[in-house]
This record gives sequence, structure tokens and C-alpha cells, in this order.
Amino acid sequence: MKITLRTLLSLFGLLTLPTLLLAHGVSSADQATLNDGGLMAYIYVGAKHMLTGYDHLLFLAGVIFYLKNFRDILRFISVFTLGHCITLIGATYLGITADEHLVDAVIALSVVYKGFENLNGFEQVFKVPAPDLLAMVFMFGLIHGFGLSTRLQSFSLGAEQFLAKIISFNIGVEVGQVLALIPIVFIITKWRNTRHYSAFHTVVNYGLMLAGAALLAYQLYGFFSGEGAHGHDLPKHS
Repeated sequence: MKITLRTLLSLFGLLTLPTLLLAHGVSSADQATLNDGGLMAYIYVGAKHMLTGYDHLLFLAGVIFYLKNFRDILRFISVFTLGHCITLIGATYLGITADEHLVDAVIALSVVYKGFENLNGFEQVFKVPAPDLLAMVFMFGLIHGFGLSTRLQSFSLGAEQFLAKIISFNIGVEVGQVLALIPIVFIITKWRNTRHYSAFHTVVNYGLMLAGAALLAYQLYGFFSGEGAHGHDLPKHS
């Protein structure tokens, strides 16, 4: 079967449709799970949150496009992980928060940025080399971690085992990230070895930019309309 650019674009649209329809927020069911399940529940909810965190996964998919061997994948993902661990744990422990829509809007911009960079946008549009990728991945990791922290702080955590709960949620996020990366790396690696890879690369990265722009518009709409305020006040730890 001949694979055309239109076919690839349609396929990508179907795969990324959930990013426009679903949000990885908090729910009363998750709160009940945390209330009843101990530290393992925090690991479970952290993993679930990452696996449904389409903005995080789209950014990671964009990063993987740039990398061609396991060593580079490990290096860049480790830097991203370090960044989001710092802000997830630190901001939650210190009670530092911000409007979740604004934080998620910046995360959406990171998706647009990565697609633009992968398409050599800096060289073609601005006639300048792209910023150092490792440094940018670390910076965006900090921002993504702050977004995860705003979600965690939307739950009622209580004061008991406060730090342990944060760390458990963080462990769950890492587990979810690994589970999500396995199919992403597999698909991109398989496509890289085909004659259609150039078209696949172009379509997916334009798709990343479009999906990021749609998520940005969604988050800004939520901010200006006053939707999605935090449902819980985080008790201070002792």
C-alpha cells in the first residue's frame, strides 16, 4: 500500500485527538485512591497521571526524534527527569504553586518549540542555530515538573508522611514515563529505518506544533474564563 503524506497526517490526527479532548487533571476517584491506599496509591496515581499527560508525552516524543542511539536517549531523558524531579518535589514540599492553566500553557509551548526545532525552524526562519538542546530539555524539565507539582497540590495530601507521599508520586511519574517511552522509542526507531521516514518526520513534527498550539489555546481559554481552580487547599506539613 502506498503511504502518502495525507495518510500520515490523518493517522497522526487520530493518534493525537485525545490531546484535544482530554485533560490529565485530578479527580475525586484519584483522591479516594490516595485516601485509602497508602504510599503505593501515590505511585499508582503518579504513573497514571504521566500516562495520561499528553502534553508531557508529546514533548518527550519530540525529544526522541532528535536522538539516534540508546546512549543519547538515556542522557537526554535523564536530564529531563532531573529537571522535573527538582520542581515536582521542591515546589510541592515548599507549597509553591501557580495557576495550573498558565503552567500548562508554558508546557504546551514546549511542545510547539520542540516540533519547530525538529523542523530546523531556527535555521530556516530566524537564520540562527537552535539553542543547546540539552540545556533546553533541562529547562523544560523544570517547567514540566512544576506542572506536575500543581496537579499534586490539587489533592488533599494531609500532613502525615508528607515528603514520602511526594516522593512516591514522583516515583510513579518515573514509572509512567518509562512505560510511555517504550512504544514511542519503538515506533520512531522502526520508522527511521523506512523510506517513508522523511515524510513521517515532517508530518509528526508539524503535528506536534499544531497539537501544542491547540493545547495552548485550551489552557489560555481556561485561564481567562476562570475554569479549573484548585479544588483542595494543601495542608501545611509540620
